[in-house]
Amino acid sequence: MVDEVGNQPQYEAFADEFLDHARDGLFNAHYDRPACMALLGDVADVTVLDAACGPGLYAHELSRRGARVIGFDQSPRMVELARQRVPEGDFRVHDLCHSLEWLEDRSVDRVLFALAVEYVDDRIAALRELRRVLRPDGALVLSRLHPTGDWIRHGGNYFEPRVIEETWSRGWRVRYWLTSLEQTCEELHQAGFLIERLLEPRPTAAAAAISREQHDRLHREPTGFLAIRAVPDPRTGA
Repeated sequence: MVDEVGNQPQYEAFADEFLDHARDGLFNAHYDRPACMALLGDVADVTVLDAACGPGLYAHELSRRGARVIGFDQSPRMVELARQRVPEGDFRVHDLCHSLEWLEDRSVDRVLFALAVEYVDDRIAALRELRRVLRPDGALVLSRLHPTGDWIRHGGNYFEPRVIEETWSRGWRVRYWLTSLEQTCEELHQAGFLIERLLEPRPTAAAAAISREQHDRLHREPTGFLAIRAVPDPRTGA
């Protein structure tokens, strides 16, 4: 039997708890969001597609910086929370295993795909669809669990992709893909992207007030996240 995550909206069961956790939490507010925003650059007066938007925390920051935000998530409750948080945005329930049929080719300036690629079974197809709706001079910003940190926690063959099930500290059960950094880069390549930058971010100074231990560990160990800015490869002709 081939490993798969499946298309159940895992975060639906704890969407409200996740919002409370991520709004001001170290890993989201002081680590991943600042890294992704830095890679997105100036978003004033541009259209940003927030893929797997969650409860709208990134979308709120994008809108605050002047972006026109379109978003979707697999979880209906997450979409409801995003609409409440960013009423000026355009959000809908959608699973990345299906095409973005409501978006035209080359219709968005940026795509943000934060901490969600590991939940997608056919990642190349999903990335190709994000590539399709992105303008030629646009950019995709993708963040994911750091593959080295995954390997440290779970062991096994680092180069063998596999699905694991894990229970996080709040009792949230999740199922997701473990893949190497090489595979993530190769999937972006096959989807028609060129990697422009890759960050192994460090948490902000404010994170130390939340947890000095986690702040210091993330400054010395590759156990958190990484973030990539990729641009459409003009050689693909897509």
